[in-house]
Amino acid sequence: MKALIYTRVSSQEQGRSGLSLEHQAATCEALALQNGLEVVEVLTEVKSGKSVKARPLLTEALVRLKAGEAQVLVVSKLDRLSRSLLDFSTLLAKSEREGWSVVIGDLGLSTTTPVGRLQASIVAAVAEFERERIRERCREAAQAKKARGERVGGLPLTTTEVVARAVALRNGGETLARIGAILEREGFAPARGGKCFYPSSVKALLESEQGLRLVA
Repeated sequence: MKALIYTRVSSQEQGRSGLSLEHQAATCEALALQNGLEVVEVLTEVKSGKSVKARPLLTEALVRLKAGEAQVLVVSKLDRLSRSLLDFSTLLAKSEREGWSVVIGDLGLSTTTPVGRLQASIVAAVAEFERERIRERCREAAQAKKARGERVGGLPLTTTEVVARAVALRNGGETLARIGAILEREGFAPARGGKCFYPSSVKALLESEQGLRLVA
């Protein structure tokens, strides 16, 4: 299988031990050799962007993987891809849906193998648990506010838990209308006192900055 290596540092990290681009590239090349992968290219990015959208070379790598130009993305450390478990879980779902794999050095994870795919499923389960906890805390806060006699409006449209749930449903193949119905059934409500998630509002949710970051 062919692989793309992705290395990244922010300008502040360039001189930090263990994070140099050279060290990352050498680590990734060793990982590729261990996994019997042919390296197509090393993509080197000096960028501190928090989202995939803000990192053009990572975006390029994902496009090329989707197109079948390579079958594996290799990184030396998880935080070179994402510092968020929810984001990483979304990336794993994307890779599974599109038919490519990831190899991550510091996790010892390779989704090219059955064991690696099992590890990835555990990561996804933990991320889903965290989503559920976020929703639960929001519901508890709303109930406490209602008990104090305060007006309880709909959850803001762009809160992380609403966006994450909408993206997860979309990744699962749900239509915009179906996503809206599920969000309403699960107790979410649009911002500004709205009662329904219309397909247009769900589309806006997915195309928001947070939604694009999670989808990518």
